[in-house]
Amino acid sequence: MKKIEAVIKPFKLDEVRESLSEIGVTGLTVTEVKGFGRQKGHTELYRGAEYVVDFLPKIKLELVLADNMVDAAIEAITKAAHTGKIGDGKIFVSAVEQVIRIRTGETGEDAV
Repeated sequence: MKKIEAVIKPFKLDEVRESLSEIGVTGLTVTEVKGFGRQKGHTELYRGAEYVVDFLPKIKLELVLADNMVDAAIEAITKAAHTGKIGDGKIFVSAVEQVIRIRTGETGEDAV
């Protein structure tokens, strides 16, 4: 099993969710986060004063999948989140040793 963490632009969330649903992903966790990479933030004007916004709003998706679904999920996220502009995001994939469904006690891929 693998855990996929994807950090994307907020307005791309619905497209990514729909794309993942089409390939059979049944669950994911979404968190509103802030951060920056090469974008380095930007300058805004508020009530005549200029200030720097260092951390930009992003969405972090987390999903745990069977190994055979990982490549399809990465492709779905990449296609749906792509704008071609700086700040499209990143995808991180890591191994998951164990999953336990609290309600039923199921373990492994049965719990995903």
